Amino acid sequence: MTGSVFIVSAPSGAGKSSLVAALLSGEKNIALSVSHTTRPPRPGEQHGKDYFFVSQEQFASMREQGDFLESAQVYGNHYGTSRTWMEQTLAGGKDVVLEIDWQGARQLRHVFPKAIGIFILPPSLPVLKQRLETRGKDSPEVIARRLSAAQEDIQHVGEFDYVIINKEFSEAVRDLSSIVRAERLRREPQLKRHWELMQQLQH
Repeated sequence: MTGSVFIVSAPSGAGKSSLVAALLSGEKNIALSVSHTTRPPRPGEQHGKDYFFVSQEQFASMREQGDFLESAQVYGNHYGTSRTWMEQTLAGGKDVVLEIDWQGARQLRHVFPKAIGIFILPPSLPVLKQRLETRGKDSPEVIARRLSAAQEDIQHVGEFDYVIINKEFSEAVRDLSSIVRAERLRREPQLKRHWELMQQLQH
């Protein structure tokens, strides 16, 4: 039995991480893929929980050895998804959700063509700017760069299966949970998940 892959992408500041955290707290049998990154940890972030924080040299070595399903460079930092962890988690029957950008999502689809893509949008650019400023984690120069990059990211929304407008957080959480639940009810995963029941019902 194998689980499903859910890709959640969004421009920086759209609320992707908060939505995924709420999804994980409310849904069973789904795990968050923890990426490796060369980005330094932000206050409160933990190694192995938020990211695996590695050096540029470590990241380059892992990539050369084929340890990443996908990797991307964002704002000068590198991010990658562990092949071994993904394969083991899916083989155990768990669904996996990944928080990656559109570049990583494009790469991942080559390995998991049935992955479900979900794109999170802010209700407007002014709101996005306000959210970035409220976080208090970046300088004005970095925020300006993130806003510029956000407009480019949004141009790739057509590559995803679902789109959620994160205007009201609670409603966006319900939307995200609904997508996961609906995908689990598709014929193929349901029949695999309940194979023994199908055998009983058909005989």
